[in-house]
Formats: sequence, structure tokens, C-alpha cells
Amino acid sequence: MKLRNFISSLLAGLGATTVHIALMSIKHRAGILPEFEPYEDLQRLLSSMTTLSLDAPFSWLLPLINGAVILGFVFGRLFIHLPGRTAIVKGAVFGFAAWLVMGLGLLPLAGRGVFAHELGLGGLPAALMFVMLMMYAIVMSLLYAWLSSSPRGDERARVPERR
Repeated sequence: MKLRNFISSLLAGLGATTVHIALMSIKHRAGILPEFEPYEDLQRLLSSMTTLSLDAPFSWLLPLINGAVILGFVFGRLFIHLPGRTAIVKGAVFGFAAWLVMGLGLLPLAGRGVFAHELGLGGLPAALMFVMLMMYAIVMSLLYAWLSSSPRGDERARVPERR
């Protein structure tokens, strides 16, 4: 991975994480599904698997590190391999995959059941998570395509070519 693409992936992840954190803030302030707190579930899961426990002042680090650094890097590595010709389609594919991993893997491991069904809220947690992850992934994809495209004066966010 070229340095420019690495930096682009981190910046795209940071931008998308900022949008995601803003949406989570709106969710909290509006009182939308207060029983569904995937970040807290993820923190509990990590604490149970390791000796790591983040105190409240540092709990904001988990979504920042996960969204900006880890997922940004993974997305940057996968971008040219994702199906689709546009950044929006590539982002939607990544968002759908993230939704499946979260709903079928992380939430059951955290004791919430498949797509948080154990919360007794029907499909609402899955639907909210789908919308949030799609917005995150599409924003990240658009930013990555824009940041990693060649500066030739072309204003469109083009998908970088496979090399």
C-alpha cells in the first residue's frame, strides 16, 4: 500500500467516524432505541476477552480507533477489490458486509443475539445498524476515492485503478 493510499484510508476513516459519532449523538439525544448500545456491548465484549477496560473519559477512543484506524485501513486495502464501479457502490458493499459481521458475529458474542434480537425490539436494532453502517461506509468510500484520486484537475471522485 502506497503511503498516499494509507494516509487517504486513515483520513477517510476519520471523516466517516466523525459522521458516525454525530449520528450516534443524535440517536442518544432523540432517545432512539436507548436499549441498543453497540459501543457499550463491544466494550463489554473486549473487557471480557482481555484485561482492557476503558474508563468513561476514554470510552470515546474505541469508536475512534475502530472506525478511523482499523476499519479505515481495512477499507483502503479492500477498496480496489470491492465490486462496483463507483465509490458509492463500493461503500455500500463494504457497509453491507460490516452489517453482517456485526449482526451475525459481534452482537451474538456480546450476548445480544443475532442482530440484537435478544433485546426484544424486533428488527429495529438491525434496521438502525444497517442505516448507520451504510452511511459510515459510503462516506468513507467517497472520501477515500476523492483523497486517493490523481490530482489532474478532474473534480470527480474516481475509483483508483487496480495495479
